[in-house]
Amino acid sequence: MAWYDEAIFYHIYPLGLLGAPFENDHSKPVHRLIQLTPWISHIKTLGCNAIYLGPLFQSGSHGYDTTDYKQVDSRLGTNKDLTDFVKNCHKEGIRVVLDGVFNHTGRDFFALKDIRKHREHSPYKDWYCNVNFSGNNSYQDGFSYENWGGHDLLAKLNSWNPAVVDYICQVMKFWVEEFDIDGIRLDAADVMDFNYIRALRSTANTLKDDFWLMGEVIHGDYTRWVNPNMLHAVTNYALHKALYSGHNDHNYFEIAHNVKRLYDMGGQDPLGLRLYNFVDNHDVDRIIDKLHNKDHMIPLHILLYTLPGIPSIYYGSEFAIHGRKEGGCDRPLRPALKLEDFSKDLSKNPYTKLIAALGKIRQDHSCLSYGKYEEILLTNRQYGFIRRLDDSFVIILVNNDETEAHFTISSYGCQTYQGLLSKQTYTSEGDQLRITLNPCGGDILLPS
Repeated sequence: MAWYDEAIFYHIYPLGLLGAPFENDHSKPVHRLIQLTPWISHIKTLGCNAIYLGPLFQSGSHGYDTTDYKQVDSRLGTNKDLTDFVKNCHKEGIRVVLDGVFNHTGRDFFALKDIRKHREHSPYKDWYCNVNFSGNNSYQDGFSYENWGGHDLLAKLNSWNPAVVDYICQVMKFWVEEFDIDGIRLDAADVMDFNYIRALRSTANTLKDDFWLMGEVIHGDYTRWVNPNMLHAVTNYALHKALYSGHNDHNYFEIAHNVKRLYDMGGQDPLGLRLYNFVDNHDVDRIIDKLHNKDHMIPLHILLYTLPGIPSIYYGSEFAIHGRKEGGCDRPLRPALKLEDFSKDLSKNPYTKLIAALGKIRQDHSCLSYGKYEEILLTNRQYGFIRRLDDSFVIILVNNDETEAHFTISSYGCQTYQGLLSKQTYTSEGDQLRITLNPCGGDILLPS
């Protein structure tokens, strides 16, 4: 099995967390990355053993307008700062995955700058999609090019050009040689050419054992991207949507339907379709602001950590901080935080305590990483399933109702169970187990 099969991720958007200026004046480096060092201990305390970090490389603004793939953004520090951070993470048993923004570049990337200067005579005129010297763009360059998302700031690379593919593959090799990273998350993977992704995977396979290639994919048949020749995993936006709307609507059928569909898509094998599960990230509103009932944070996070897939926590959400997009702007989702402001949360904040407990439970019970999934209970307001690995298993039960839930399930041949979250002992009556769940609560039952 690979390290990422047992991963619990902590997602950091460093330009935001570290309070970097939004615009890059390209002055001398400011060593903000050093401020991440105390977070390593915090991340480990939460039970996380992997960090998804990025974007990190030189850009003009939000980080996704890359101008130099081989230089850490000067607002964050230097290449040595990143090397030291990864080294410190590895000492604590934490893997590091970086954001690979390989679909497009910023306007000050060397290839586009050369086209702007030399136009038709530039040796890089075929490095971008649909360059048209009879057209124009919003920057009045006197030529046009295909962009990402309607933003001329983000010029789309021509992934059919072997020179572009070779360059990006060399960047991947550089990142491993320079920083010793453990994987790459491909930004905008769902709009990338499949042959391009295959080339990136072929390179990834040569970098180090179990090097992980994950892609940002919003909709569609995830198996088109997740296969032995392309990506190891993709972002599970289908489950993301179901998790918050299924609680808001008191509709566990929506969640269970999505889980079954994705599980069947993977051949009913927990590793058949690896998915990166999350409840919020740097592009969507904070989960506390998406839930109508804030108490649903409890059953929602229990599901995040126990359903098939790789769970991820976005920085600050373990403290239940707020954040909504404003006028389409993502900056409120990416705030500067100081860890010392949350020093009491692990003992005082119920959500922080829950997430830390779930992290430990998942690390302690491999059936939550590798176990087969079997639904055993489903109503609009209660949902239960088993994760079974060989002779070991756990039962997960959640309740989205605002009142206590009382029901009976099979004892599955065991006389007593220990509630890993409630610390309660459940004793069977014959072959039946009577369960009471707290309002907006849940538990993980371990046979004892």
